[in-house]
Amino acid sequence: MNRMSTDPRKTDHPTVRPQKIRKNTVRTRLIFFSLLALLLLLGSLFSEQLAPYDPYLQDLSNAKAAPSAAHLLGTDRYGRDMLSRVIAGSRASIFSTLLLVAVIAAAGTLIGVFCGWNGKRADTILMRISDIFLAFPGLVFAMAVAGVLGGGLHNAVIALALISWPKYARIARSQTLAQKESAYLKAARLAGCSTWQILCRHLFPNILGPILVTAMLDIGTMMMELSALSFLGLGARPPIAEWGSMMSDARGLMTTSPWITFAPGLAIFLSVMIFNLLGDTIRDYADPRSRQ
Repeated sequence: MNRMSTDPRKTDHPTVRPQKIRKNTVRTRLIFFSLLALLLLLGSLFSEQLAPYDPYLQDLSNAKAAPSAAHLLGTDRYGRDMLSRVIAGSRASIFSTLLLVAVIAAAGTLIGVFCGWNGKRADTILMRISDIFLAFPGLVFAMAVAGVLGGGLHNAVIALALISWPKYARIARSQTLAQKESAYLKAARLAGCSTWQILCRHLFPNILGPILVTAMLDIGTMMMELSALSFLGLGARPPIAEWGSMMSDARGLMTTSPWITFAPGLAIFLSVMIFNLLGDTIRDYADPRSRQ
């Protein structure tokens, strides 16, 4: 009579192997997209050294030249090398976006924690203000604010920051309310920790996960909106090399010299895609089921 096998390797739960495959897949994707984002950041940081030509050097005798071995992405209406301008424009486009996301994430988190921790009248007032900002389409509101401020890249960043913080404030407030009466915070109070110590040592580390994931997913959106403001003349202005401004400057040449518009457009597309995929991967990695 055959006996039932007692080999522990054959008694694993049938879902263990799919979970391991999922974990390895998510980790591989995280490493891959992190490397792509790092390469993009390094390319932006060293854009001056990587650009084959001076991005602001004009050569009217070579204006609107088609892509060739000498100019891989062609030249614009002033004979400036498009590849060099796209590389140079990455610094303004990418680092302005990262600064914007960092500002709105930090400001929104602080406001949300303040509202969730203290409550009362300040919570009501600040949340109603956030409701007003959320009631309008973000880009339309940003256009109005940027127009009032007078345009320019710095004013475009300020305009987007003024209308984009409520999302983070809402997340931070909900997380704070969920953690406020938890057992570990009560234990910290009984241990004699001050409010500042409780916030810094216990609360913030436990609510930063959803906020960081939201910030990563927001990079692509903010890059698109910042480029849109520049395209509409409310952000970076010529001759500054910035992708949205470059597309705006060449929109009248779509039929005759389409490469002048496609080059910065392709740069925006690739950058947004990389950061969006990285954000999606971080969200999947933060899911406890992917790390079991």
